[in-house]
Amino acid sequence: MKRARIIYNPTSGREAFKRFLADVLMKFEAAGYETSCHCTTCEGDATEAAKLAAEREYDLVVAAGGDGTVSEVINGLSGFEKRPQVGIIPVGTTNDFARAIAVPRDDILAAADAIIEGKAHAIDVGKVNGTYFINIAGGGRLTELTYEVPSKLKTMMGQLAYYLKGIEMLPSIRPSEVVIEYDGNRFEGEVMLFLVSLTNSVGGFEKLAPDSSLNDGLFDLIILKKANLAEFIRVASAAMRGEHMNDDLIIYTKANKIKVTSNEKMQLNLDGEYGGDLPAEFENLYRHIEIIMPKEKSDELENQTEEHEDIAH
Repeated sequence: MKRARIIYNPTSGREAFKRFLADVLMKFEAAGYETSCHCTTCEGDATEAAKLAAEREYDLVVAAGGDGTVSEVINGLSGFEKRPQVGIIPVGTTNDFARAIAVPRDDILAAADAIIEGKAHAIDVGKVNGTYFINIAGGGRLTELTYEVPSKLKTMMGQLAYYLKGIEMLPSIRPSEVVIEYDGNRFEGEVMLFLVSLTNSVGGFEKLAPDSSLNDGLFDLIILKKANLAEFIRVASAAMRGEHMNDDLIIYTKANKIKVTSNEKMQLNLDGEYGGDLPAEFENLYRHIEIIMPKEKSDELENQTEEHEDIAH
């Protein structure tokens, strides 16, 4: 019998998962998994629980929580040579990664079914300064809002908490001088922010990296150059519609390895959490971990992969 370990954050998504835990356990048991669970108690606990699951050779680890819980689980598993498959039950505020792989975000039991009935695909994982990420890394004042919003406010207000924090931060946003080297290219200048993405879903924006692929071995690098407040708002509005790519203030490219340095202090955001400070060297780990996704997304990824391989040949 296959074994599954559910690692869940009891405070995510207005504490919704706890109400459905028994039903979720029953679903996985009925699907042939000997299933147990771990309730996280503090920051980093999901990482340690995932490491233990890998050491005990579980077949499946289910991350039930927000993007932070998913990222911690990926960090716990990625260092092992033999890694369990991963399923996602999104119960966080933004759920960027779940959005990227088309997992139901408003129905916990439907998300469980999507894991049970879905198909596993090996996807890329990012690594920077010894830490792993699965969705997005970035730097710049605005990228800090995701971990500056208090967890209690996120629980009460959901996505609105981020918007309110963003409005509060806008007047204080300043450009930073950086050097960004990527696959033999170099950018040097002032930026409002930079993003190193593995998926098309960033901060709830589903069109920010429109050419992103989950398993092509490449990051999507987005650089927003120095802008005044009016220009910044213009680009942000265009990004919501996916119309920002041709803006003169945007650099958008793909790269396997990226190095970012600065003479200024700049914090890194990794999957919505504080990830240390610059300098940073990003490496794309090609098809490093198997994620279970719904059948429609699985079929889409398979078609996309075939197209990339045809172009490569």
